[in-house]
Amino acid sequence: MRADRLVAALLLMQARGRVTAAELAAELEVSVATARRDLEALSAAGVPVYPQPGRGGGWSLVGGARTDLSGLSAREAQALFLLVGPAAAVSDEARAALRKLVRALPATFREDAQAAAGATMIDPTRWGERDRRRPEPVDLLQTAVVRRRKVRLTYAGRTRERTVRLVDPWGLVDKDDVWYLLAGTDRGRRTFRVDRIIEAEPTGLPAERPDDFALEAAWEEVVGEMEARRSRTWATVLIEARFVPILRDQFGRHCRVDGDPGAERARVRLAAPTPLDIARHLAGWGALVEVVEPRSVQAELARIGAELAGRYGTLTS
Repeated sequence: MRADRLVAALLLMQARGRVTAAELAAELEVSVATARRDLEALSAAGVPVYPQPGRGGGWSLVGGARTDLSGLSAREAQALFLLVGPAAAVSDEARAALRKLVRALPATFREDAQAAAGATMIDPTRWGERDRRRPEPVDLLQTAVVRRRKVRLTYAGRTRERTVRLVDPWGLVDKDDVWYLLAGTDRGRRTFRVDRIIEAEPTGLPAERPDDFALEAAWEEVVGEMEARRSRTWATVLIEARFVPILRDQFGRHCRVDGDPGAERARVRLAAPTPLDIARHLAGWGALVEVVEPRSVQAELARIGAELAGRYGTLTS
């Protein structure tokens, strides 16, 4: 049972005064049975909630009881506002929500919380690049996820061939400024790059979503599958130890030091989808790197070297 879901249930009752298990299930995207268990758990934990049977019944807070953020410690409050502060720059609604959160804190925490909220900003644009903007369909897709409505996508895959698909949107992920949509299709779960969505058309059709779906866990599976495809070819190279950090920056998690990291010359394992991908990364190193194996990567480097020698060899004579 997740604590954040119980808090969400409590805040929902506080906002509406009374909710049914079915309404709570729809809001929290869980089954009615799970919502009913959450309500019973709140009651068992001493939270003043009680059921009213019959037509127009539901669950209510006794005497309109309310909750606030007074249970946070000073360190917890600072950690919270360090996290949400940069996000508040996204929209006027987010800034308004942040102000309300500050007012909900105990008075002794407010000054530090406000300072924490303004201590950090996020600039996602790399040096030399233009400002990056969120793809236009993101807001529409977020609404569809929250309201659990199907969306009709016109999508261009890797081959740029367009297809039209009716999907159940489950969640959105922003990874390194590239947005992805996880969705249910007639072929199971699929991942769509949002920047390849040509058109997203909302529908009034209810979307289906597995009761046990968790976006974080699903995304971990997607990342695992993607990284497995990106590491189909492994190569062993020898290079001066001082250059290992540069290789790590180039290859990320697909760079592993094999042997004594304190040695003058390091033995490193590198991975990429194909031998050519590894060779392209290493060609610029020249003789500074030695590929021990496999022969396929050695052959690609030899081919690249021959091409360069054929085009530019006369310049050195």
